[in-house]
Amino acid sequence: MNKFNSLIVTTLIVATGIAIAEAADRRYPLAYVQKIEITEPSRRTAWEDKDFLDCDDVVLTEEDVRYALLHMRRVSWSAYAPENTDTTGCKGSVLVTFKNGRILAMGIEPTGRITTAEYDTGMKVTASPAGFYECDPCRERKMKLLKDALYRADERRLKKLEAEGKIPPGEAERRLKTLRASR
Repeated sequence: MNKFNSLIVTTLIVATGIAIAEAADRRYPLAYVQKIEITEPSRRTAWEDKDFLDCDDVVLTEEDVRYALLHMRRVSWSAYAPENTDTTGCKGSVLVTFKNGRILAMGIEPTGRITTAEYDTGMKVTASPAGFYECDPCRERKMKLLKDALYRADERRLKKLEAEGKIPPGEAERRLKTLRASR
């Protein structure tokens, strides 16, 4: 019986650790959000690649922000750095005001990469350092919504290759049908 109890306790500890590792940042509870103001629904960064995704097709919504607050998980700069990870070069910006007066400025990419900075009620930067987050559930959700945009980007890329003679005539259409079927 004693071994059984220790097995149950060990299992509960491991399950709790896994849940905490994937949990949202507790400093920004969704229940305390007073206002969400989207300042830039869509903008380009230096990393934009129209062959992958056109930033005009990506628009940040209030629903995206709420979802991110529930699922974002803090990462180090090295894990976040654009040189080391996938980035679309598209980002939406938002200010989230909490009931305690704290303001969280967020930059959210459709890939689930998130940057944050904290401000006080007078919009002065607080002592908290900039935050870097990943949100895998956000990426999966947004990419499902962006299937058509990704298809248009594939079409642009393949037709450009066909026009340059890098792929045979008619190959672009065949590849597009294959890509659409795979998504």
